[in-house]
Amino acid sequence: MKKFAICYLLFAICAGAAGAAATCSKQSLNACIDSSCAINIGANPAARCQLCGTATAGDAPTGTGMQQLALGASSKNTLSERELRAAPRDPADRYAWTVAQCIKKIGGACTLDDVEDYDKLIEQSCRAAGLDMQFASAQKKATTQKTRSACESEISLCIRGDKRCGSGFTACKEDADFDKFFAACAVEATGCDQFTKDIRTASISARDNSIKNASGLLASIVAGYRTAREDRLNAAKEGCKSNASRDACVQMVCAENMRNKCASGFESEVSMANLLCKFHETACGRLK
Repeated sequence: MKKFAICYLLFAICAGAAGAAATCSKQSLNACIDSSCAINIGANPAARCQLCGTATAGDAPTGTGMQQLALGASSKNTLSERELRAAPRDPADRYAWTVAQCIKKIGGACTLDDVEDYDKLIEQSCRAAGLDMQFASAQKKATTQKTRSACESEISLCIRGDKRCGSGFTACKEDADFDKFFAACAVEATGCDQFTKDIRTASISARDNSIKNASGLLASIVAGYRTAREDRLNAAKEGCKSNASRDACVQMVCAENMRNKCASGFESEVSMANLLCKFHETACGRLK
């Protein structure tokens, strides 16, 4: 079981490294955002604008559930009705919340830069609503005014990136390294200034716990091997007392390998069994 634990630990590290190197699937990201921002768009082309664009586009569409998205979309790439219950009602806030949730759900290397294509879809939807507006101003609000949850998700994804602290914070054991990477991620996460201090405190705690847990796991594995080794040594020493381990070996050889089971009158079998088990005497001599 201990060998399995080590193999599993190495597999988890390799899997984490492989995940960090993944690329962003914009198709999956857009499908996820659609599940929150494009409900019933087949019947209402202005849905994206009303849900995730601007409140001036009119009332948001209503329906009994999410629309059927593009072919190939699956529940793992979309937000469920249960998850959408937490979505803000204000379109700008809903868009910021949705982007944060979908970046976290899709994973890979998705960032805010990968959402630019969806910005154009919202703009098209707003035009479909007959709005004469500068969409950039509405989009600026969506990307600069975020909830704490959205900021935590964005900064956490950034700081755990492969080129920064890493998924297990292995590159940020020193405070100086952590501060350098956190500062860079905080700058990239626009609209999060009011939450940065609290998010930094939570991130440091997460780093300390991650490093502590990794060290504790390694220490427990080492201690387990040490205990097992000491137990085997003590058992061997105990078996050397009064030649108990050698006698047990002779009994086993007689029972399993000798035709007459070393019965009385078959001294040659007894002699052969003692010869085969002589290595016990050599081993016990070294243990003294």
